[in-house]
Amino acid sequence: MKRVLIIGANGKIGKILSRKLKDEADFEPVAMLRKPEQASFFDDLGVERHVASIEGSVDEIAKIMKETDAVVFTAGSGGNTGHDKTLTVDLDGAVKSMEAARLTDVKRFIMVSALNADDRDLWAASGLEPYYIAKHYADFVLKTTDLDYTILRPGRLLDEPGTGMINITYPEKEDGVSREDVAGVIVQALKQKDSIGKIIAFNQGKTPLEKALSQG
Repeated sequence: MKRVLIIGANGKIGKILSRKLKDEADFEPVAMLRKPEQASFFDDLGVERHVASIEGSVDEIAKIMKETDAVVFTAGSGGNTGHDKTLTVDLDGAVKSMEAARLTDVKRFIMVSALNADDRDLWAASGLEPYYIAKHYADFVLKTTDLDYTILRPGRLLDEPGTGMINITYPEKEDGVSREDVAGVIVQALKQKDSIGKIIAFNQGKTPLEKALSQG
């Protein structure tokens, strides 16, 4: 059984992913939380959890990562924080997590990024330019490492129930994707070795996500 550290586990995607991995025979989720008061959800679920901040030291992250086999980075500063948090969480937090993975010899690393993270022409128009800059450069750094990475780039995140169907061929033609389906894509990426070294952009669609990833 592979132990998967979820960084950003208390977020919406992180909680859904924790549930999904808990139900998988081949995976054991390990939640990394920022605050002790976030623990009750994971205790009730029966998921191992640890409190640490990605704004802390690399060693602090590595201590938790040491006994795991894979990392999913799905942390984010959120829409109600300043640009400083976007830098320290979405960018530097991601890079410190990569450094911790290399220190602990954890090779598998899945990054939850954002659709259009490489399209500078769209950043300013979106009103989210600092966010896209952070995602772009976190992805850039990850691609330069020797980690077995997969970069996932979902479109606009929705809270509606997942359909299990996505579009990776022309994701820009679809408007959004449920967080439940994003979590489902993460699970499939963990299962499919041929997703290693790939950037997978997606939105809602009509292709079963397992099939879509195997074709991506």
